[in-house]
Amino acid sequence: MANNNLLIIDDENNLRQVMSRILELEGYTVWQAPDIRHGLRVLDKEDIALVISDVRLPDGNGIELLEKIKTKYPYTEVVVITAYGTISDGVKAIKAGAFDYITKGDGDEQIIPVVSRAVEKANMQRLISDLEVKLDKKFGFENIIGESPLLKASKELAAKVAPTDTTVLLLGETGTGKEIFAQAIHQASTRHSKAFVAVNCGAIAKDLLESEMFGYKAGAFTGAIKDKKGLAEEANHGTLFLDEIGELSLDLQAKLLRFLETSTFYKIGDPHPFEVDVRIIAATNRDLLKEIEKGCFREDLYYRLSAFTISLPTLRDRKEDIKALAYHFLNFYAAKVKKQVNTLEPAFLEGLQKLEYKGNTRELKNIIERAVILTNSKSLDVNLLPPPPSNGYNPYLSSYDLAAIEKTHILKILDMAGGNKTKASELLDIGLTTLYRKLHEYGIE
Repeated sequence: MANNNLLIIDDENNLRQVMSRILELEGYTVWQAPDIRHGLRVLDKEDIALVISDVRLPDGNGIELLEKIKTKYPYTEVVVITAYGTISDGVKAIKAGAFDYITKGDGDEQIIPVVSRAVEKANMQRLISDLEVKLDKKFGFENIIGESPLLKASKELAAKVAPTDTTVLLLGETGTGKEIFAQAIHQASTRHSKAFVAVNCGAIAKDLLESEMFGYKAGAFTGAIKDKKGLAEEANHGTLFLDEIGELSLDLQAKLLRFLETSTFYKIGDPHPFEVDVRIIAATNRDLLKEIEKGCFREDLYYRLSAFTISLPTLRDRKEDIKALAYHFLNFYAAKVKKQVNTLEPAFLEGLQKLEYKGNTRELKNIIERAVILTNSKSLDVNLLPPPPSNGYNPYLSSYDLAAIEKTHILKILDMAGGNKTKASELLDIGLTTLYRKLHEYGIE
């Protein structure tokens, strides 16, 4: 909601009353103060978007007051007015952070548009600040749930390196939260207002990865009908997160090394180098030292990437965090499927503690999602835990056969929806056409 609260500080009662009345007719809520002392009291009690202050006041100078306001209330704008306007006072006011400087009499017709612009700016600054707070909650270190010593040690390392531009290498098994850590590092850095660009090096075909990462010029190859901006360029002034860095081909590793050392790269088909300012965060679940021994990873690239290495603990090594994580996922999925589920039975929690978690946090998340979908009560009981593995394979715990997981999940949702495909597609958050295509793909009648 827009903040339209104004404060007028002026020792001329008539002028203060008239200005207040004019601005109230424009829809603003106006407080008045005859001097600095009373003005500061109002600022302490009320949320003021804009202060309109005289320069000469009975108990001080308006420019000095301006400096105090901008220090204590950074999102409050200030317009300075005076009957004795001088260029030097105007310059001082603007340098001290005033939104504008108006001479009484000469600036009467300016006051309403100036106030409108100043209040708009104040509200925009507050909105941006609120969004940054929400981003911090969603992508910041608070979003990394758990208080185990191993996790806290990893978070402390990440928090220390975040404000720098140092390249970071995150090591950890699948599902340990490498991308969440990368996002938190970016959010806590000086680049947080710029782009965070993530690329999974193992999910893009090797012959396409170079063009995806560095882009190409029109005509570079068949089908290149126009210039393409690569992910490195998209991340300019921000952070480029290279997930599964161990999957890069040796040829692309060499180009990445040059990029890391010079901050320049060549687009395919372009003889001219392109320079960007990018912070690199890389991640892998592979043992890169063993990959170097096998000749699959460049040693010089490894040492360039590993300037600051953070190892992320497995869920098996921090089982004390399972309860907090389980409740976090419970609240998320209960809200998503619109169910009143809010409790984890002791036997259910005990069962969670006994699992091996080869898929780590991602595996726990899948277990809770499945249980929330299947439950018909306000709590999750032990019967909702996944069945034990059969012949070494468990469709709920395997992180390898994605098709089997998806097919099983679709069948469960269809069962929950009583065979109603429209309802099932809504629960799955996919289009009905997509659901029919997947049913045909998996041979589900």
